[in-house]
Amino acid sequence: MNQRPWTAMRSLLALVVTIVAVMQMLPSLLATGAHTSATLIEKMTGPGSINDTWGRWDIKGTDLGIMWDNGAGQVLTAFGDTFGDAWTGPGVTIGPGDAAWRSNVLLRSNDATLSDGMRFQSAPEQFAGRAAELIPSLKVDNVEITVIPTAGVSVGTRQYLGYMSVRHWGPAGQWDTNRAGIAWSDDNGEHWTTAGGPVWENPAGDHDFQMQAFVRRNGFVYVYGTPNGRFGAAHVARVPEAQMLNKSQYQYWNGSNWIVNNDTVAAAIVPGPVGELSVHYHAFAGRYVMMYLGGEDIVMRTAINPEGPWSSPQVVVSSADYPGLYGGFIHPWSVNGTLYFTLSQWNPYNVFLMAVTIDTAGLLTKPNQVGDPSFERGAMNNGLNGTWACSPNCGIDNTPAGGYSGDRNGFTRYNTGWRNVWQQMAVQPNTNYRMTGWVRTSANSDNAYMGARTTSGVVINEVNFPRTNGWQRFTITFNSGSNSAVQIFAGVWTNNGDIWIQLDDFSVVRQ
Repeated sequence: MNQRPWTAMRSLLALVVTIVAVMQMLPSLLATGAHTSATLIEKMTGPGSINDTWGRWDIKGTDLGIMWDNGAGQVLTAFGDTFGDAWTGPGVTIGPGDAAWRSNVLLRSNDATLSDGMRFQSAPEQFAGRAAELIPSLKVDNVEITVIPTAGVSVGTRQYLGYMSVRHWGPAGQWDTNRAGIAWSDDNGEHWTTAGGPVWENPAGDHDFQMQAFVRRNGFVYVYGTPNGRFGAAHVARVPEAQMLNKSQYQYWNGSNWIVNNDTVAAAIVPGPVGELSVHYHAFAGRYVMMYLGGEDIVMRTAINPEGPWSSPQVVVSSADYPGLYGGFIHPWSVNGTLYFTLSQWNPYNVFLMAVTIDTAGLLTKPNQVGDPSFERGAMNNGLNGTWACSPNCGIDNTPAGGYSGDRNGFTRYNTGWRNVWQQMAVQPNTNYRMTGWVRTSANSDNAYMGARTTSGVVINEVNFPRTNGWQRFTITFNSGSNSAVQIFAGVWTNNGDIWIQLDDFSVVRQ
């Protein structure tokens, strides 16, 4: 939220910001309850991630996941405050030398098959087994506590990284910045330079380009900006792509024209609250796509032109399903109707890859049809109207960060008979669907299943497995046949001692 020099106005705005910040700290009470359209693909970082970032680069806790195409067949991904082996979390636990704290790190990927996750191959390293800090920070509170990446883009063989110098972290959703700037690298992100690059100072705390998003298009790099924190509006500038480091060549949209070298004229193109903005040109839809934290939820807008007008927001991920969520950074290789993006959660303070589908009008289509996909909304119910049901001796695990994502997961356990967790949903007859789910079993499990069945219990399709080694993702496809409703389920035969199964992050998407 912008501050103004008038004393009365500043006091009023400070009060409003404080109230909003306190509200942000109560996600369980204030979550909108909107439906989550996206599907969780995988945990990208931290313990239990397929990338094993903890073991390979000492990345145990991190956030953001800002992605861009390096122009040479790789996607570079920048992360924010990052912690290593001694980190216990949740969230940021900052102190000098604490838990291998790095303000920012980078991972590289050439993985073009994102439907089963995104694999990282390399990182700039401080030494073997530890990802290096890209841009150093003083790590002194109220001077410069950290330097956080906010955007990335390539022009030719040069990589550009937008960053903000954070002076102090305030209440949830608020922080003070010293400045924003752009660093560059000519060796694929191995080393970065900030000296001589453009800088946007923030002496009054209300500068409109402290957090940025980059889109390269038609000879320009479009630079989208918001003030520090999560409550301000979005603005846009552009610069000829060969002039990225020349601040005098930036042109700011004033609502009707592009004005050179005058950031004070920038007009809001999207009203606040806008937090952790990401923008991408999606060729399939022929539109610019904007994703950001809009209050409680990750939302998406689209526009034909880079300055707008922008569509109304559509909810992509609900905080009711992913408490403590933020980010929403779009993968540059999102093609056809699929948008892949990263999502951060404060607890477990790691990054997840998610996907959602849009049509040529820029509207969300083929949403995840599972209600309460991550078991965060409440207790077991009757399996109807977007709720889950289960066999006796079952329920919701409430251990913090015990689920694959977030805090909670569904479970059932016993020492005899068939036990399962299930949900009934409406489907279109004679239609193909794809179902995914993350499952974890006890070590002594020997006969577990995940699948879809009719409401009378006839299995349509299922996958059978004896046990899992930690959380494991399973996928099936099924045709609804003549049915207008089906039940999705995961369960286990418990005839070999005390056996349990856990479920998290389920999806059913029409194909």
